[in-house]
Amino acid sequence: MALQESGEMYIETIFVLSQESDKVRAIDIGEYMGYSKPSVSRGLGLLKDEGLIKKDSDGCIKLTKAGEILAKNIYERHTVLTAMFTKLGVDEKTAAEDACRVEHYISDKTFDAIKAHYKEFTNTSSSRMYPE
Repeated sequence: MALQESGEMYIETIFVLSQESDKVRAIDIGEYMGYSKPSVSRGLGLLKDEGLIKKDSDGCIKLTKAGEILAKNIYERHTVLTAMFTKLGVDEKTAAEDACRVEHYISDKTFDAIKAHYKEFTNTSSSRMYPE
């Protein structure tokens, strides 16, 4: 399943908000992302059509199993890339912004290689490639 970047941003936002609260509503998503109510409504409709989210009777938005798997994958990309960029000396704000852009376009193959490389060098204290 290939979502556009905006769809991935919605999925990631729902995942992040659901870690903070059991009740995620469209208004919360809009506030978090800085999007208008009509934009959020349209985006959520597309995610619902894809089977990635569902709404309960109270209007709370939940990720489906497929949505949760996708969200965890996107969020992992974001956190690993942000950590790697900060380890390279990029300030945290810039690192997070750049990771957010890169996470949507990098292939699984390249991300897996980056993740393995990052893990290897963060577990090796003698490496001079990354400052402590």
